[in-house]
Amino acid sequence: MKGLPASTGSLLRVRLGAASMRARLTPDVTPWVAVAASDEHAKTITAFDSRGRGHTVDATHVPAFPLYVLDIDAAKAHKAGLRVLREQLADNGVSTPAPQGAHAADTAGWWATKVTAVEVNDDQEPWFKGAAETFSLVTGFGQDGKARVDSVDMIYLDYDGTVYYPNQILVNWSNYKYNLADVVMMEDDDGTNYKSLAQALTTALLTVTDQGTYIPLVNAVLSAMPDSWFTDDPDYVESWYTLARNSTGRLNGAAGNGWMTVEPYFVEQL
Repeated sequence: MKGLPASTGSLLRVRLGAASMRARLTPDVTPWVAVAASDEHAKTITAFDSRGRGHTVDATHVPAFPLYVLDIDAAKAHKAGLRVLREQLADNGVSTPAPQGAHAADTAGWWATKVTAVEVNDDQEPWFKGAAETFSLVTGFGQDGKARVDSVDMIYLDYDGTVYYPNQILVNWSNYKYNLADVVMMEDDDGTNYKSLAQALTTALLTVTDQGTYIPLVNAVLSAMPDSWFTDDPDYVESWYTLARNSTGRLNGAAGNGWMTVEPYFVEQL
């Protein structure tokens, strides 16, 4: 269902519904058990007590009574899925490394854009789904003049309304022909099929040709995704257009749902 190899192993897990419930796990309390709803926009979910009786639980607010949630191990699936995504994109020729010597002037290393801080207002993940599994797709034109996409795992970005300071490399400019790139931030959900995601991205990006000037690719990425991917598959979180190698400071996202501060960073060779 997720387009992952059998070597990934079991993805089934049972977890506490929210960290705030831990203090309520006393010896005289028997937690309820719920299955994570497939629709993250659900208003309620059903939890069952030890006698098998169903209870309606508000899906928009963390309940006072502790409960366990049965769902997919999102962190494990996310890690394996991004590996599949990168392999599929490389096999389809939209994320191959730049040829050696492409930037002769930077023989001692390469320029990058580093994220020093980032926050999103809504990570598109309700409480019963647990922490978000966030990744970004960096798009631009490669040294060969073809549209390319690189996936960047942002596994630390667990919750909305929280500022994170990752000091993470977002763009490796040696892979790109022009001094501009776009970023689309997504949140991984249970139904994500990574092979399908890679194929959709490939189909969309290979139709975009280099016209000798930079063309934003955010719209091409978003239009490639079925409508369901904006509900409970890899959710669209935010996007940034025309990120340049010399971009610095705070950059607000186009959707108004997040921001990040960036700075140029030179990665020296050893």
